[in-house]
Amino acid sequence: MEHKIQPGGTPDSNSLKPEYKEVESPNSSNEELGPPIFDTAATKRLLRKLDFRLLPILAVLYLLSFLDRTNIGNARLFDLEKDLGMSGIDYNIALAIFFPTYVIAEVPSNMMIKRLSPSIWLTFIMVAWSAVVIGMGFVTNFGGLLAARAILGLAEGGLFPGVSYYITLWYPRHECGFRLALFFSAATAAGAFGGLLAVAIGQMEDVAGRPGWSWIFIIEGILTIVVAAFAYWIIVDNPNSAKFLNAEEKLEIDRRLVHDRSDLADEFDMRYFWDAVKDWKIYVHMLITIGIYTAVYSFSLFLPTIIRNMGYTNVQAQLLSVPPYVLGCIVTICAGYFADKFKQRAIFMLGFSATAIVGWVMLISTTIPGVQYTGTFLACAGIFPCVPLGVAWNGNNIGGSLKRGVGIAMHVGAGNLGGVLAAFIYLPKDRPEFHQGHGILIGVITMSFCLSTFMRWWLKKENARRDQWATENNLFPGSYTQEQKQSERAKGDYATFFRYTL
Repeated sequence: MEHKIQPGGTPDSNSLKPEYKEVESPNSSNEELGPPIFDTAATKRLLRKLDFRLLPILAVLYLLSFLDRTNIGNARLFDLEKDLGMSGIDYNIALAIFFPTYVIAEVPSNMMIKRLSPSIWLTFIMVAWSAVVIGMGFVTNFGGLLAARAILGLAEGGLFPGVSYYITLWYPRHECGFRLALFFSAATAAGAFGGLLAVAIGQMEDVAGRPGWSWIFIIEGILTIVVAAFAYWIIVDNPNSAKFLNAEEKLEIDRRLVHDRSDLADEFDMRYFWDAVKDWKIYVHMLITIGIYTAVYSFSLFLPTIIRNMGYTNVQAQLLSVPPYVLGCIVTICAGYFADKFKQRAIFMLGFSATAIVGWVMLISTTIPGVQYTGTFLACAGIFPCVPLGVAWNGNNIGGSLKRGVGIAMHVGAGNLGGVLAAFIYLPKDRPEFHQGHGILIGVITMSFCLSTFMRWWLKKENARRDQWATENNLFPGSYTQEQKQSERAKGDYATFFRYTL
């Protein structure tokens, strides 16, 4: 028997949302659904309805998450280190301690989101991290800051992999990239918004006897907890519990997902966890994303510092950090749209990685502020699109629901280990040029570029091998019977009818 997630029963007078639980449904249900039946116009209307209902709250969640984890970079320019008695690489240590707990939380969190529900789990972790951020505004020493940052990592760790998995519950593989790009574009928006907000909040120096950096944490944490108060009622758990869809639209979503995923296993079974852990392809993607995330976090955590060391004042540095993020936001969304349109991931990954490398070469090769500042635009526009492209590429090529959830969490978790590296990329001793930091980032992005090239070559070769087998056996992906698909449903992406996204 196959397990599917469905709402349980009808809400009674004490419940405004249906219960979220697993119920058994027969395997034959997939055969009864059949292929998608909506025409192009109806499909576009359905996608617009999903996008407008699902994506705004997800983008807001990630904007607040990224803002709350990186606002320490803005707080630094308002005497955070001086007030807490920090010196040397203490700031870098405070950045790094966030990421180990963040990574630890990711795989268990994705398993919890499948066991409970997206609305319950995402709301819970949001309330948890907002409370920690508010608490950061009241720390009085370096030790307190370290403790708060470590707990913040644990609380925030489940959001990005959780939402990445959640999107795959609604959209077929080649529609996920654009939606992940819209979601992740909130990170670039957070960079722009955070700089402007920090300038305004920082002027609250000595209000209620608290320093300006303290108010940055307190106010941004309160903003997050206000949104969390409504998140449970806004997040829709799955298509079957979506009140904004009619019965035929729900069926069409099911048909589209079943047609796209070829009846691969969807039940909760620990063997699919181990399938993910033993899959070498996921580890290659983990290495790719370490290079990408190291650059993303280095940029996000140190951009105000880098710009300040070009010769600008603290306030000017905060304001000048906004335009690169605006460009990065636009490019990230466009990259996701065109990658989905052409059903390609690697080519876009390679192009944007190369753009980022050019940006950091401009930062390392000159001391002319105008050239360096232009380099920040290319760095941001090149590196940020690679995050949703990479997640979508890996997720597209993992067969089976639980394996995909675990694989995405492994991917994002490894990438966030890059945050530990990022914390020590730009050291005080390297001011003002930061040649060592820029050089390291050029190196790790180049590593990701090379591994992406290898991964595309292998996937293309493997697709060709399976096509050759299909020709020899006269058994093509579209010609399998339901029984033949069912016999391979536990094989995931190693099923003979599965084809990889390049």
